[in-house]
Amino acid sequence: MADDGETLFIDGKWLPADDGRTFDVTDPSNGRVIGRAADAGAAETDRAIAAADAAFVSWSRTTAYQRAEVLWTAHRLMTERAEELAALMTAEQGKPLKAARNEVRYAADFLSWFAEEAKRVYGSTIPSSRPEQRLSVLRQPVGVVAGITPWNYPISMITRKVAPAVAAGCTIVLKPAEQTPLCAVAVFEILAEAGLPAGVANLVTTNRPESVGDRLLDSPVVRKLTFTGSTEVGKALAARAAATMKRVSMELGGHAPMIVFDDADPVHAAKGAALVKFLNTGQACISPNRIYVQRGIFDTFAAALVDRVATLKVGAGTEPGVGIGPLVDEAAVAKVERQVDDAVGKGARLLSGGGRLAEGDLAAGRFFAPTVVADVDESMVIYREETFGPVAALIPFDDEDEVLQRANDTEYGLASYVYTNDLGRAVRVSEALRFGIVGVNDINPTAAAAPFGGVGASGLGREGGAEGIDEYLDVKLVGLVVP
Repeated sequence: MADDGETLFIDGKWLPADDGRTFDVTDPSNGRVIGRAADAGAAETDRAIAAADAAFVSWSRTTAYQRAEVLWTAHRLMTERAEELAALMTAEQGKPLKAARNEVRYAADFLSWFAEEAKRVYGSTIPSSRPEQRLSVLRQPVGVVAGITPWNYPISMITRKVAPAVAAGCTIVLKPAEQTPLCAVAVFEILAEAGLPAGVANLVTTNRPESVGDRLLDSPVVRKLTFTGSTEVGKALAARAAATMKRVSMELGGHAPMIVFDDADPVHAAKGAALVKFLNTGQACISPNRIYVQRGIFDTFAAALVDRVATLKVGAGTEPGVGIGPLVDEAAVAKVERQVDDAVGKGARLLSGGGRLAEGDLAAGRFFAPTVVADVDESMVIYREETFGPVAALIPFDDEDEVLQRANDTEYGLASYVYTNDLGRAVRVSEALRFGIVGVNDINPTAAAAPFGGVGASGLGREGGAEGIDEYLDVKLVGLVVP
């Protein structure tokens, strides 16, 4: 088990940073220090890459059944430890305990799904025009993978990358977000206990992400980069990775529209909007940023949403009944405040919430009231900029063509949502939305068995599903001439 400050997992060993540097890990609900993590730099990263490179030779030659057995064991261990993992996540990341439990189950799903997908990596044969020639296609692991994961889903985003990588026969070096290194440590403890050989999965914690990222990006040994985070950072990483022609998959920012047509039940739709908008305190890339409601039901929908929001309890995630936890840091609070103030200043109506909560037990944390603003328009910052906080922005619309044009008027293309009881409309609109994910009367169109990812500025590639393991496989053509 990793000791406090010994959170680097390199070549099967738990280690401190070379110079002993650590950084504090704090609870965002109260600012208290809950642990320390090793603050690694270039040298430790280079050793992790070397360990992954050395382990690749033997790991890539193991059978799919051997790799699947390790992942199934990891799934069992994660399931058995679900409660302690959820408690750790709530303390480190801040999400309510119920949501943390859901994430642990989701994270374990990736382990079991890719345990099975390891056995489904098929090749093919191709008929040749030459009688003496045989053509076959192999799918083989790309090599050493660099993974960079975010703080908002600190366990499931790790298994969503590590599971398909090791299932495919790759090895990996993972850098978790500096806000949530302890969750990453807990996952890697499970992987080690499950029997993953030394060097196959390596963990580098750091409070200096550039120093680690530079080595991962510049190393010619690393053949693939998988990243989840902001679009701004993703673009910079992709450009840097191009210098060594790495394979790249990225799940980046979103600016999801939700479209509620007047043939839908506005109260039912408002319930769904509240559930997905305030998921993880709005700190989810699939949260709807722009909620378009057809004018005839706008007031009914808005009133129902305000009623739902009024029932949301704000506080530390360990408290019973809490549905809204803290934001991750002060910058996140400032961003939400700025967006709400800008919208109201430009004519939006504040229907509920609207400011930071800092009274009593909330004073030491980073809490923002769940907020609803109506009559948002294109002149407001919130209409264009991802919020990543508990603010629902309502926008009236009149007809289908109009709302499709407005919904697609964004550089982002991750998730989108539609509420309608008209089957023809559901088909037309889901086909016309330029997003990688569309939920029709469905606020959770995600699963380990389904491909997840976006288009445009929301990223490249897919995670989960049968497509998820493809990101870690190269295609090799073998031409054989039979004498």
